[in-house]
Amino acid sequence: MSGGTVVVVGDALLDVDLRGVSRRDCPDVPAPVLEEPEPWYRPGGAALAARRARQDGRDVVLVTAVGRDAAADELAALVGEGVRLVGLPLMEHTPTKTRVQANGRTVARLDQGCEGVELDARAEDVAEALAGAAAVLVADYGHGLTRQRAVRRALAACARRGVPLVWDPHPRGADPVPGTRLATPNAAEAGVAGGTGERALRRAGELAGAWDVHSVAVTLGARGAAWSDAGGGCALLPGTPVDAPTDTCGAGDAFAAACATALADGDDVRDAVRRGVASASAFVAGGGASAYAAPSTAAGRARAAAVPGPRAGEGGRAERVVATGGCFDVLHAGHVDLLRRARALGDRLVVLLNSDASVRALKGSGRPVVAEQDRARVLGALDCVDEVVVFDEDTPVRALEELRPDVWVKGGDYEVEDLPETPVVRRAGGGGGHRAPRARPLHDRAVHPHPRPGPRRGTRPLRAPGPDAPAPEPGKSETNDGQRRTTTENEGDRCVHSETR
Repeated sequence: MSGGTVVVVGDALLDVDLRGVSRRDCPDVPAPVLEEPEPWYRPGGAALAARRARQDGRDVVLVTAVGRDAAADELAALVGEGVRLVGLPLMEHTPTKTRVQANGRTVARLDQGCEGVELDARAEDVAEALAGAAAVLVADYGHGLTRQRAVRRALAACARRGVPLVWDPHPRGADPVPGTRLATPNAAEAGVAGGTGERALRRAGELAGAWDVHSVAVTLGARGAAWSDAGGGCALLPGTPVDAPTDTCGAGDAFAAACATALADGDDVRDAVRRGVASASAFVAGGGASAYAAPSTAAGRARAAAVPGPRAGEGGRAERVVATGGCFDVLHAGHVDLLRRARALGDRLVVLLNSDASVRALKGSGRPVVAEQDRARVLGALDCVDEVVVFDEDTPVRALEELRPDVWVKGGDYEVEDLPETPVVRRAGGGGGHRAPRARPLHDRAVHPHPRPGPRRGTRPLRAPGPDAPAPEPGKSETNDGQRRTTTENEGDRCVHSETR
């Protein structure tokens, strides 16, 4: 880790690229037909600035308004480790911009939740997040957070304490607070688009006086930046030419983030601007914001990459983790029954969910009926489900290797030895088995590793069902895959469990 903590305050966005191939146009309207579009997620706005500030390994805090939706989870996952997210629940929907792309060309953009913040931030939340900052970056995207009184007061207090503030303004946003160390408008925001470097220098000096800030750097794209301060100092700092840049979106965030990290390290403002220009050039040369894109659900992928293992439960005892998996494409009562019975076997239930690509590979091009983001959201809303992990492979073997659950439950007519998950669970340790209470006529089975006498110390022993346990009714029922089958009175439901050390 290098340098002091940088706190980023501003409007985070979830950028979604809906990428698809188009081989024909609609017969009724002049629009391309997209075939099997796939979403790619990127951090945008203040979230991208936070990722850039984290580049050198320093601690970063992101203070932003988020909604109460799945997009907030996606955004949190994209921000990544090392960035502490202080999500202020000030709106219903997290700002999301979806670009519909056909053969690499954007044909439409869909905006959701971009109307702005709906509630006021608490002063104590903002002040606490800013405590200990070596530098503060304000990434204003015009959603109203920087206009809030509590936010402005906290930022102004930082400036009075001598904490360097870098303010990246927006035409619909608020002016920088007085005492800001550096404001970083682009040429259009400064009103000098298409002008000369000398004109940009003059405008930077004018804005420094109008905003009552120490200095202003007007970014000029590939030409670099024009910097001027309130004391009369000025400089044109050239950029590094980039051959055929494909995407310059986010270069301003990269510039401002590098300036903030430089000031946190004790650089003077001119050197900070020089570092900002170099960072923006490198950002564009490296592919721009697209380098931060992740396919499918970013939140699910991040969780799958760091699936938590068993953790301490109440009283410090080991927590029994139960896992189950499947497509859960069209959720029905049989699924819910399976999940509730699985949850009853332990302290925490983790559902390993096939991604859209995985479902298509298993069930054909017509599936899934429900997209993975919605399937995960519905499953996560059940009181018996503690966590949902999305995986892309045909089987959840890799996720199981990292999770190492105590119990693996599988619904349907499966032989334990035929399950690809069986060796994985057995390698995790030994345990004993039990017969689960009879309920709905579903065949729920868990992998049974090599037996070991008695439960693990600190875990609750599982009790066998009593003589009054209900028997399944004969007739038809649905398996975990949603297919119909017939059960008989003599057909029992068996569920065995494994324990890991």
